[in-house]
Amino acid sequence: MTEPDSTPSTPLGRRTMLRSAAVGGVALPLLAACGGGSDTSGGSSGGSSGGASQGSGGGGTITTSDVPVGGGKILTAQQVVVTQPTKGDFKAFTAICTHQGCTVANVTGGTINCTCHGSQFSIKDGSPTSGPAQSALASKKVSVEGDQISVS
Repeated sequence: MTEPDSTPSTPLGRRTMLRSAAVGGVALPLLAACGGGSDTSGGSSGGSSGGASQGSGGGGTITTSDVPVGGGKILTAQQVVVTQPTKGDFKAFTAICTHQGCTVANVTGGTINCTCHGSQFSIKDGSPTSGPAQSALASKKVSVEGDQISVS
């Protein structure tokens, strides 16, 4: 009679492989959530998309039509979010959540939203309105010239 081979068929044991698969199944969605944000607005943009230019120091330039009233636009490469709480009033904040450093994901319903842990920030002043974040998003300087918005 032949005895079963007790050595694993691969260099890794079955338990190690199952454990790795389980950890990967949990870790990958979390890493994706903490990945980057996207250029998302809380309403129709009513204009061209992606007029952002990259600048050093986290600044950028977009057109006023890229930022809907009551919403905002995330400039992922510059790590900035530009909002327009009321018509013609533009604000800018860092796009890095003050809770654990994730990039905010979108701007909807009057809030800047970080989907990592559920923090939400006001589009008016960057203050936290919901979630675990306790500190406001840092303000950035906004300049509007014609239809161009510059952030520095």
